[in-house]
Amino acid sequence: MSMAYEEYMKQLVKPMREELSSQGFKELLTPEQVEGFMNQNEGTALIVVNSVCGCAAGLARPSAVQAIAQSEKKPEMLATVFAGQDKEATAAMREYFSGIEPSSPSMALVKGKEVLHFIPRHDIEDHSVEEIMDNLLGAFDKYCN
Repeated sequence: MSMAYEEYMKQLVKPMREELSSQGFKELLTPEQVEGFMNQNEGTALIVVNSVCGCAAGLARPSAVQAIAQSEKKPEMLATVFAGQDKEATAAMREYFSGIEPSSPSMALVKGKEVLHFIPRHDIEDHSVEEIMDNLLGAFDKYCN
């Protein structure tokens, strides 16, 4: 890949990254960062597998941000990997989602290294922000303090 293309892609996805990172989601850019995050996580964490697609922009990211803002019960940690951009980090995170088909965008509520609740792409596209938020809020209510 040319350097010009890589730089273009970095600039293109920057606001997509910032939509989550500006709201407290820790960006995990490398497999080592994923491993470190998962090893230190003993409580609940919401992990968003970000994407450049329209359902990530219009549905997944807004739903995650709004659910966190509105919920009384929240995950203790927030993290994100970016499918198609940080490929190795995304692959490393997906190893923790054993038995779950790779999907982007998607969201996982985990406790330690155990997936408690997973929202795949097919439960994001063709759903409203409110429906996705309700899905997240139900999981937060069930699993978070």
